[in-house]
Amino acid sequence: MRDTILRLIDKNSKLSISDIADMLGVSEEMIANEIAAMEADNIICGYTTLINWDKVDKEMVTALIEVKVTPQRGQGFDKIAERIYKFDQVEAVYLMSGGYDLTVMIKGKSMKEVAHFVSSKLATMDSVLSTVTHFLLKKYKEHGIALEHEKEDERMLITP
Repeated sequence: MRDTILRLIDKNSKLSISDIADMLGVSEEMIANEIAAMEADNIICGYTTLINWDKVDKEMVTALIEVKVTPQRGQGFDKIAERIYKFDQVEAVYLMSGGYDLTVMIKGKSMKEVAHFVSSKLATMDSVLSTVTHFLLKKYKEHGIALEHEKEDERMLITP
């Protein structure tokens, strides 16, 4: 039941408790209790809206930063990841396998603002060994949803 509820609200967080109950053929009270329990257990951590910021007149830059760090004794990568994710600019922090340890996703008003964050806040942390910054140029799909839909050719086919 939990998996089904989670899949439904992951695809459409606007579904009401009533809609979910109808889809699953159970009572609204059961769904409400299950969602409340998952929120209390931090299985459901929040509800977001997917916005295509390229369609808005607000300039914004998104960057993915590869970070190599020295893990701290007894705490591994958790403590440094926590220090990083507390910055307002930071959208996400992921522990990675491969050539670097953490991926940090940040948003800023400009490339200069992102560069300033990396050089003055991130790179100066004691545990940070190195950073590599990649700027997102265009998003095509996010959270499983295509941000740009193919435009169909509306011209009429003319044949002799």
